[in-house]
Amino acid sequence: MESISMMGGSRSPLFLTAASSHRLHHCQASFLPNGVKNGVGDMGTTSLSAPPTVAILGSGDFSKCLSIRLLRRGFHVVVGSRHPNLAAQSFPHVVDVTHHEDAVGKASVVFLAIRREHYSVLWDLKHLLEGKILVDVSNNRRVNQYPESNAEYLASLLPDSIVVKAFNVISAWAMQQTCPKDASTQVFVCSDSVEARQQIMELARQLNFQPVDVGTLSASRDIENLPIQLFPGWKGPVLAAVALSIFFFAYSFIRDIIHPYVKYKQSDFYKIPIEMVNRTLPTVAITLLALVYLAGQLAAAHQLYYGTKYRHFPHWLEGWLQSRKQLGLLSFFLAAVHVLYSLCLPMRRSERYLLLNTAYQQVHANVENAWNEEEVWRVEMYVSFGIMSLGLLSLLAITSIPSVHSTLNWREFSFIQSTLGYIALLIATFHGLLFGWKRAFEEEAYRFYLPPSFVVALALPVCVILGKVLMLLPCVARKLHRIRRGLDSSQYRCQRLEPVGSAAHISPERVTIM
Repeated sequence: MESISMMGGSRSPLFLTAASSHRLHHCQASFLPNGVKNGVGDMGTTSLSAPPTVAILGSGDFSKCLSIRLLRRGFHVVVGSRHPNLAAQSFPHVVDVTHHEDAVGKASVVFLAIRREHYSVLWDLKHLLEGKILVDVSNNRRVNQYPESNAEYLASLLPDSIVVKAFNVISAWAMQQTCPKDASTQVFVCSDSVEARQQIMELARQLNFQPVDVGTLSASRDIENLPIQLFPGWKGPVLAAVALSIFFFAYSFIRDIIHPYVKYKQSDFYKIPIEMVNRTLPTVAITLLALVYLAGQLAAAHQLYYGTKYRHFPHWLEGWLQSRKQLGLLSFFLAAVHVLYSLCLPMRRSERYLLLNTAYQQVHANVENAWNEEEVWRVEMYVSFGIMSLGLLSLLAITSIPSVHSTLNWREFSFIQSTLGYIALLIATFHGLLFGWKRAFEEEAYRFYLPPSFVVALALPVCVILGKVLMLLPCVARKLHRIRRGLDSSQYRCQRLEPVGSAAHISPERVTIM
């Protein structure tokens, strides 16, 4: 059968303390290819045919899927359960389902597939788990549920065991698939033991997963929070989009619904489901797109003010910069929904009635030709600019997909997301200006002394475009370019260490400042 090589890499023994070296002595009899064990049998002969054995404590869904996956890769699996006779019915017959004590004694690598509330059962197994690698796959029910992570708590309960946090981000659904394509294949691994960490990473590779070394066991808290976080990077952008939607909807509702009702006793409440929503969507979309590039301009202004790129941004600006992708995707989504709503406008019954009324009024007024050259050109250009801006937004959204992003180099990605992004914002601004046209200068357009919605929506995009023009001025662009190359020009610049010895001949471009 197919087997696994779980030998640790060639690390210097200086990385291990005496205590950790003693605990790893038992694990040095690790698995070799073709089922050969790096150790001597009881009779003084080397075992040549026995497949490597892995123990799993727990008989839930994850344990079942993990055991099947290990069997496919040529391992012998031993499952420890509180009720082995009952649990054996859910496992393949080749899986040895037994009590916890027997399962632990048959393997040097033990997967712990039980919840933290049941860690007390391990206390009676403490002497059997001494020197063994204990892989904790548990998760909590909410973020930061306990003062310490489950893996750290387990390490404190079993100080003589080698605890490794891994496989907790892999679901049972992904585990039972031979080659997972619709689920994540990354396995985050952390442990205080370098050798144990390498062995579990090699095990993950043999199971067709992609291991990621995240360091010591102190990183286990972050790993345990990953599976239970609900879109952590989307919270701020979504709240911003919701707040802007409420503001613009209420603003349009007061101007276009309440004002005609109060002044003329005209009921336009039928416009709320489609027309009012359609007026809100583009205003929020262009505002979010402007916020994407406003963050970069504020970061550039911060660097220009302090004359260095090494001074940390404020926390609010740092979070804003990290949320630009989400803001851009929300902008694209709202713009796409706006297009769908706009296509549905002529299908409304109210629109048909208005069209018939307009035709009747023209016939009654004996108007033979209602052609308006200026209005025709305005609408043609207005629609054309809208289509172009949506097309560019689609390109920005597609290139933000990781599989597409990985095929582009940094210059190509920067050109699409920055240069074409500003062009999309500029075209979208023209789209809004053509929509409003002369209404911004008409007195009757200011209802309750409030300007039209498009004037409020275009204020921020126009400011961002003007800010970009300012950044492109030679005097500003040259200074910003020098700062981003590391040529500080203020008292806040970082203190550089003088090179010593052979380091004096290293090019400054090769130096990385952490």
